[in-house]
Amino acid sequence: MGDFNKLSPIEAAHQFIRKHFPNCQGALLAGSVVRSEATATSDLDIVIFDHNVSSSYRESLTEFDWSIEVFVHNLTSYKHFFKNDYERARPSMPRMISEGMVLKDDGIIDSVKKEAKEIIEKGPAEWSVETINAKRYFISDALDDFIGSANRAEDIFIANTLAELVSEFVLRTNRKWIGASKWVVRSLKQYDEEFAKQFVEAFDIFYRTGDKNHVIQLVENILQPFGGKLFHGFSLGKK
Repeated sequence: MGDFNKLSPIEAAHQFIRKHFPNCQGALLAGSVVRSEATATSDLDIVIFDHNVSSSYRESLTEFDWSIEVFVHNLTSYKHFFKNDYERARPSMPRMISEGMVLKDDGIIDSVKKEAKEIIEKGPAEWSVETINAKRYFISDALDDFIGSANRAEDIFIANTLAELVSEFVLRTNRKWIGASKWVVRSLKQYDEEFAKQFVEAFDIFYRTGDKNHVIQLVENILQPFGGKLFHGFSLGKK
């Protein structure tokens, strides 16, 4: 049974801001609660813009019966996070701000949201041929380990590595954002719902039954348009 006395996410966020950041220039509520994806363990992600803050910081708190993650910035520090997120192809801060629900705005939120949306729409930088080949090599190496292994414990962790490498490869070669943890699947779905389903099913079959064939076929199919598995002739750092 739910807690009928618990504040709604929006009211809890407003009270949090009034208590801790009453003089801030802007505030957003972001994360799963504004995407209607909240679960029983979801927290509140709150982004604060305050010109009195000398440097950005992140803090985790429990207040108003909610777990709260607060991301505090002045009016320029967020740009460093935009740049860093773009370079690593994981747009955590741009996504929070572009999707965020405005809780307070002294006239600064529109321009920041515009910056965030432009980054999201642009997508990550295109991989070079050298980067693609390096990624092919490491995927091929993990795939060979997976095929050759007869140790169930090792198989599981090789599969984990393959899932991470292959999801990154598919997304980045298509100039799509990548993610970690739950955002691996979410990013794949944003790219292609049907492919995401095939990807999950292949690894699910392996984890449940030990049958490697679906994973092997999936990986080989992904590598095929780029020349297939790569070993012979690969070099890294040679002058």
